[in-house]
Amino acid sequence: MRAVVQRVSQSDVKVEGQIVGQIGSGLLVLLGVAEGDTVDDAQYLASKVSGLRVFPDSSGKMNLSLLDTGGSALVISQFTLLGDVRRGKRPSFVTAANPEHADLLYQQFCQLLIDLGVPVQRGIFQADMQVSLINDGPVTILLDSQKLF
Repeated sequence: MRAVVQRVSQSDVKVEGQIVGQIGSGLLVLLGVAEGDTVDDAQYLASKVSGLRVFPDSSGKMNLSLLDTGGSALVISQFTLLGDVRRGKRPSFVTAANPEHADLLYQQFCQLLIDLGVPVQRGIFQADMQVSLINDGPVTILLDSQKLF
């Protein structure tokens, strides 16, 4: 499981021109599920995301998490994060989970964040989505739950 996490001052996701999820200050999480990923991987990443200390404290030091700030997460499923371009220029997605497995773990990841106390908005699995964000900082972190390749 792989996540690209961006600290945002605002973000939204649209499907067919309609906003289906939006947040103010918080984290945009682009989530890719790999073949072989389990609930343990989702729990590991949910714990990391909820506790990731990337928000400034009163001294301006990145020392606070979503849980500390009361921020939200916008979670978008994105299988292209598993694209492997080590050979050639066309991405291979052979390590990406099949859609049924990926959707299950995507939903479980979102629920785990909610269970940890993080308000969650989401995109629509397998939809053509347009994601807008204002990356605050900018701060962008890459998280992996296991060795993917």
